[in-house]
Amino acid sequence: MPPQFVPDPPLQHPAQLTPELWPRACRAMLAKLLGEFAYEELLTPTATDDGYLLTVDGGHTYRFAARRGAYGSWQVDPESLDCPTDPGLDPLRFVVRARGLLGLTGDTAGHLVRELTATLTADALLLADPLTAADLADLSHSELEGRQSGHPWIVPNKGRLGFSAADAARWAPEARTVQRLPWLAVHRSLARFRGPADLYERELDSLGEYRALLGDRADEYLLLPVHPWQWDEAVVPLFAPWIAAGDIVPLPADRDLRQPQQSVRSFFNLSRPDRCTVKLPLTVLNTLVWRGLPTARTLAAPAVTGWLHGIRDHDPFLRDECRVVLLGEIASVTVEHPLYAELPDAPYQYREVLGAIWREPLGRYLDPGEHGRTLAALLQTGSDGRALAAELVARSGLAPDAWLRRLFAVMLPPLLHFLYRYGTVFSPHGENAIVVFDEHEIPVRLAVKDFVDDVNLSDRDLPELAGLPEEAARVLLRRPPDFLCQFLHGGLFVGVYRFLAPLLERQLGLAEADFWALLRAEILAHQQRFPELADRFALFDLFTPRIERLCLNRNRLLPDGYHDRPERPRVAVHGQVDNALHPGAIAALPAQRPRTVGAAP
Repeated sequence: MPPQFVPDPPLQHPAQLTPELWPRACRAMLAKLLGEFAYEELLTPTATDDGYLLTVDGGHTYRFAARRGAYGSWQVDPESLDCPTDPGLDPLRFVVRARGLLGLTGDTAGHLVRELTATLTADALLLADPLTAADLADLSHSELEGRQSGHPWIVPNKGRLGFSAADAARWAPEARTVQRLPWLAVHRSLARFRGPADLYERELDSLGEYRALLGDRADEYLLLPVHPWQWDEAVVPLFAPWIAAGDIVPLPADRDLRQPQQSVRSFFNLSRPDRCTVKLPLTVLNTLVWRGLPTARTLAAPAVTGWLHGIRDHDPFLRDECRVVLLGEIASVTVEHPLYAELPDAPYQYREVLGAIWREPLGRYLDPGEHGRTLAALLQTGSDGRALAAELVARSGLAPDAWLRRLFAVMLPPLLHFLYRYGTVFSPHGENAIVVFDEHEIPVRLAVKDFVDDVNLSDRDLPELAGLPEEAARVLLRRPPDFLCQFLHGGLFVGVYRFLAPLLERQLGLAEADFWALLRAEILAHQQRFPELADRFALFDLFTPRIERLCLNRNRLLPDGYHDRPERPRVAVHGQVDNALHPGAIAALPAQRPRTVGAAP
């Protein structure tokens, strides 16, 4: 029979790629790029009488107003941007023009333009369906995940290299599509399970159907969901021999509707919110790393969760006063590629292709009237120009400083207690930290997630670490005290609060100096509550005059680029910045520049 012609569907014009939306996305990105690159000292703007000036390769000049803030940060005013030779204020053109100034190799510059373009496309999609601050405040936790602008520090924060335009339209969180996930049966000679014996009975309505499809050999297999993109792009190409042998068997999708979170690879269960979030590997390069699941860490996730839960449950301060929620990674399945396991110097992306983690959902721990939002959500601004945080403060009925005190009183005590008493840190960045609010939008407690990837321990021989399970000890990194302090400085204070502070100043009139003074006061109050830990306060000193400047964009542009490597990259360090928690830091802030840009000096 001759081959049949099957026409492809007609080409679709992405709805967000319009002459109205694209320039708005470009202007906002260029402002962010200039501010974050200047913060990391990739660029050095020159102060003028009425703003700042930056001259790049070819003599092109960019003028802008910027607010200088804590930790040496820059907040560039998008409306002040001006470039006579680029009236469209195109950040892609800027990268090409500034390539020499930035020191970019050709391959890095090329990949960066693609990653920035993908991010702009996602940004334009968010602009295409805007909501006011009040609308954002009315959204549920899962709904709000699809309305966020991504990592506030990393400029190409939605690059997702590996996704096509159709993939992004189907699987990116801002696309807000709901999907069912297919499953795999993987022979126990390839796969390992950690977790409760009744996991599948609790989490999978299709268990009987899947066992019937597997027949008499059902007990020889472990089951796990798989991202359809990952199956097509990575699992079939890399595990083809084991699929052919029947060791990996594709199964139909389950019955639960799921929605991707900001991390792209984790999914809310919308059909059964009481069921776990599933975290799946994606061989997609996004925000510095390939988003796979490392085998050893995935296998150890339930052991790490059990240890952290044990600390919380036996500590009255954490359990009864903070009532901190630790969203446990309670089960996991790992599938190690038999050949890449013997190639430790191969690119790490090939060793993180297949597996799954089941994480507890927040809803299990909420009291009546409580609801959660990721910390990152507090940085969002509605289409009316009003910040979500400003809307929440208004609804709370509290004065801005009183509401901020509540936020700090909710977030800092559990994080500080884990650091000081147990030599243990989470990575409380905007996605991992979830603020729980009451019915009046007042912060009441903290939830934290992502343990096995981001929890680090002190390298000192602290007695509180003596009971660490061996499986957890093999994967959790041990770090010196100043490094552990950077999880709070870099992940929370620099990574989130340095953006929140000027936002609250602009919208609510809360001076940035007061913001950092309130934060310092919360830390000191915690220390006064536990005077017996004075030696730990000195060991984990959060009040040093200066701290190392962590650089996330510099990672991509200079030391790492887009090269394959056998291990995940580490965050770059470039110089130091004044510590906003040191008493003299705010007083030493530079005077603010005017917010208008005039003629050349």
